[in-house]
Amino acid sequence: MLACIDERSSAIAFCAALAIGLTVATAAQASGDVATGGALFNRCAMCHSNTKGGPNKLGPGLFGVVGRKAGTYPGYSYSNAMKRTGFVWTSAKLMAYLAAPQQVVPGNNMPFAGIANPQQRADVVAYLATLK
Repeated sequence: MLACIDERSSAIAFCAALAIGLTVATAAQASGDVATGGALFNRCAMCHSNTKGGPNKLGPGLFGVVGRKAGTYPGYSYSNAMKRTGFVWTSAKLMAYLAAPQQVVPGNNMPFAGIANPQQRADVVAYLATLK
């Protein structure tokens, strides 16, 4: 009986540690630095505008992207894959997409491998969230 309690306690402790770890990771992602994200966005600006009513470039304008349905920026010719997603760009969805665009939307046209560094992704997403 004591071994069963110890196993159960270990499982509970493991789950609690996992939950704390996930909370810390989510907090790090949520605490992106807007200024750093703006500087990092300069790499994105080759293909995306960040101004209200900005033009489409190689990629769609990203002003107001957080909260917008994917594949709907006016005047941009999206891939069928992006048009079919049906999701809304949330901070979490952008974090995932910026990590691995082809995994989140297989067949999309964005020729970008992703941002490996989670803090840099969080910074860019924090910046994008200010574009309202």
